[in-house]
Parts: sequence; C-alpha cells; structure tokens
Amino acid sequence: MSSIGPKQAIFASLAEVAQALGHAHRLELLEHLAQGERSVEGLSARAGLNFANASRHLQILRRARLVETRRDGKHVLYRLAGDALVVELMQALGRLGERNLAEVSRVMTDYFHARDSLEAISREDLATRMNDCLVTVLDVRPEDEFALGHLPGALNIPLGELERRLAELPANREVIAYCRGPYCILSFEAVAALRSRGYLVRRLEDGYPEWKAAGLPVEAAA
Repeated sequence: MSSIGPKQAIFASLAEVAQALGHAHRLELLEHLAQGERSVEGLSARAGLNFANASRHLQILRRARLVETRRDGKHVLYRLAGDALVVELMQALGRLGERNLAEVSRVMTDYFHARDSLEAISREDLATRMNDCLVTVLDVRPEDEFALGHLPGALNIPLGELERRLAELPANREVIAYCRGPYCILSFEAVAALRSRGYLVRRLEDGYPEWKAAGLPVEAAA
C-alpha cells in the first residue's frame, strides 16, 4: 500500500482541527480561554458543564493543539495555544456562519440586532477616541476576567451590577461597552439598558480577545 501524499497528510491534519471545533461546548470553552488562562474547574463552572465533560472537551482541543496546559500545584491550567491565531480562526468561522447559515442569520436578527441596531464601533475608531480621551470604555465582563486582561483605562462594571453603579458613568460622555466577543450577550444587554436610561452608548464591534489579537494595547491586574 502506497503512503499518502504530502497534500493528503496536511488535509488529514487540518481535518483533525476542524473536528475539534465541531462541538458547541468546545467553541464556548475556546471563547472563555480567549479571556485568559483557566483551570478545568473554572471552565466547567463558567460553561455550565460538569468536570468530566469539560475535561473531555478540553482534551480534544489539546490533541488538536488549539489549547495547551501547565500545572500550578494540584491544578492544571489551560490557555489558548497561540492566542491570536485561534481567535482569528474563531472570527473566520463566525463570518462564514453569518454569511452561509440561515439559523445564525436569524439569531443575529432576532436577538442581537433587536437589542442594538446601531452600527458597532470599530477597534481602530475606538483606539483613536481613547487616545483623544473622548469616551468612557466599559468592560461588562465578570471581575476575574477583567483582571486577566482588559482594554487600557477601561471601567469594569459587570452586567449584573450595572443598574446600582450607574453613578460611576459620566452622563455627558459617550460610553463604549465591550465583553467577551462578537456573540457575547453582555455588551448587547448593557447597551440596551444604558440607552433606555438616556446614555449615549455604543458597542465595540467584537470583544477583548479580538482587540488583543489585533496587537492593540491591553492591561492586566498586577
């Protein structure tokens, strides 16, 4: 039996990566890991999976070299293997789905666009406005994700705390909200809530992982 050719060998390896991406839970785990390094316990709680299920999905992602690990005492910590490349792969998958899949298009219209019909601000535009001190950047992710990394100078008010902490937002300045990525509902809900209260508010076009992958500056807790 003749051995397979080099092209076929490459395609076979690429198919393993595609198969690893072929589950909704694994895509969600990648989104969480794009925020920063996490333990299996932390990931299972955040994704609503039991420990064994989360561990099984993470092992599949690891075999495809989409994630990598390190040991910290008794805990195994996971992180993306090559942050920017994996984030770019997720972005490309999202664009393809929005263009080709009717169900994705329907959800985008019925949920996301219904909450925010205004065009989101681009990363480049936001970077310029931040340099000119023209906006308040609002990170509505949980505090632990914010601590792992965030946009420079961002104010962290998790979505569940937004209503009682409105006084922290300047009423006479545009607010730009962001969260985990283009399909994270936190920023959409924050924009809808703030706009109903009269704030001038828009949403970043995607989220923290895409900002970081683009090579733009980020900050993290000491």
